[in-house]
Amino acid sequence: MDQRKTLLSAWAQRCLATMPGLGEGDASRASVDTVSGDASFRRYFRLRTDDGRRYVLVDAPPEREDCHRFVHVAQLFREAGLLTPQVLAVDYQQGFMLLEDFGDALYLPTLRASREQSPATVDAMYGAAMSALVELQANGKSGELAPYDRALLRTELRLFDHWFCERFVGLQLDARARDLLDSTWTFLEDRALAQQQVCVHRDYHSRNLMILNNDPAGAPGVIDFQDAVVGACTYDLVSLLRDCYIVWPQARVQQWALQFHTQASQRGVLPTATDFPAFMRDFDLMGIQRHIKVIGIFCRLNLRDGKPVYMADIPLVIDYVLTVAAEHPELAPFLDWFRHAVLPQAREKLEPYIVTEALS
Repeated sequence: MDQRKTLLSAWAQRCLATMPGLGEGDASRASVDTVSGDASFRRYFRLRTDDGRRYVLVDAPPEREDCHRFVHVAQLFREAGLLTPQVLAVDYQQGFMLLEDFGDALYLPTLRASREQSPATVDAMYGAAMSALVELQANGKSGELAPYDRALLRTELRLFDHWFCERFVGLQLDARARDLLDSTWTFLEDRALAQQQVCVHRDYHSRNLMILNNDPAGAPGVIDFQDAVVGACTYDLVSLLRDCYIVWPQARVQQWALQFHTQASQRGVLPTATDFPAFMRDFDLMGIQRHIKVIGIFCRLNLRDGKPVYMADIPLVIDYVLTVAAEHPELAPFLDWFRHAVLPQAREKLEPYIVTEALS
């Protein structure tokens, strides 16, 4: 028996029974079904009442997850102009939340379906997502979020060292390799910290953006925002356009990035002196940091948390690192080491999980 689900359901029904327009009888006959889990320790359920109303229930064990942060960022982002689900009730002690239901229409399936058949739909969806991101960066109260500082950037990068190189691939990192990684990470941190600092969602991609009201061109619903920080202005953009779950031709990515650059410049998010080539360099290097981190996170999800499904996405992420790093001479030593000291063993280790053509 799932005790927490039972407690969550009973708590939500009590909350609904007190809401205007919903009687106790309707709430007591509500059904609760599993929606999903995610890469965190949160679980999501959908509650349906007899009269067809739907709500999302969140089980966020308080020893693992911070509902205070979720509620705070949801309101902060909503005030900045993003569409985040309204928090209708919360029990901080138990780690329960009752949310507005945005439905099930994530960006990713529609993007995949529209890739060949409806490129205009894809453009409209990315345009809407970028416009929402500009609103966040222009209006967000950055003083209410923690900084994406050097310590946090380094902690994330070291996930690659430990969970991918050492734990998954089985490498013994000697002093020379550690020095190389240290200098590479310092370079990437320096570039991230030199960028304009804005509110950062930190996971702004196709699995955390939702189509609302069956309108792909409308402003997206935004979820999974609780880890928001103040950091580099290109971080969320590169999460969106160099998504770990869907890849686009570089020419198209650059076209979208130019569109964002124009909007962000017009809204005063970017200094007027920020030319597009410099912006794209920042975009590239921020993407390297993110993708290096993601490789480590996906391995940690597999090895520590028993969630191997993310391993199938590692080849795409590695391909981003190889392709983008090759465009920046400062990363040549790291790229050479990665190609020759890491990837030969990584291919063998990844083979049980995925097809590895992307690692060639």
